Amino acid sequence: MSLPDREKTERSRLLRRIALAGLIGSLALVSACTVRPLYSNAPLANGSSANAELASIAVKPVKTRYAQQVRNNLIFGFGRGAGEPASPLYSLDLTVTELVESSALVQVGTDEDEPTAGSVTLTSSYTLSDMKTGVVISAGKRAITSSFDRPRQEFAAYRAQIDAENRAARELAEALQLSIAQDLVRHGKAGS
Repeated sequence: MSLPDREKTERSRLLRRIALAGLIGSLALVSACTVRPLYSNAPLANGSSANAELASIAVKPVKTRYAQQVRNNLIFGFGRGAGEPASPLYSLDLTVTELVESSALVQVGTDEDEPTAGSVTLTSSYTLSDMKTGVVISAGKRAITSSFDRPRQEFAAYRAQIDAENRAARELAEALQLSIAQDLVRHGKAGS
């Protein structure tokens, strides 16, 4: 039987102490971080919650059908189904453009290639400003693409495109809502 090597045991004790000190240091750093849900009711620096800030956004009218779909979805999302605010604090200026493209061409028994699939891309630029002062709080741009099948019947192809526009409008509104919520949280922290 042999005795344990004294240098190895001291080295392993030293390594354990270093690891323990590193763990304690990491825990101290992590405890300084604060993470909370974006849509929580916890107050921001200005005293209101992110949900209350979102519910106080008025979305300006738009001119096209697909832009109106985005606007309606935003109003529903901001107010959690309550509709437009009676006394808004913020104004959202929204511009939505559409691009419809043929995605695939397949030859169907004739000499001509006919499109059999398409995609709708909705792109939105937004500007969020304070209603009282007119100061621009944030601006941004988001885009969503939705694909659809293009059958041979004209009405069915048109209806498929409209459905793709509606899907893209719903997804675009969700992306815009997330961006605007992040902008408001940043603005609320900077406003203090």
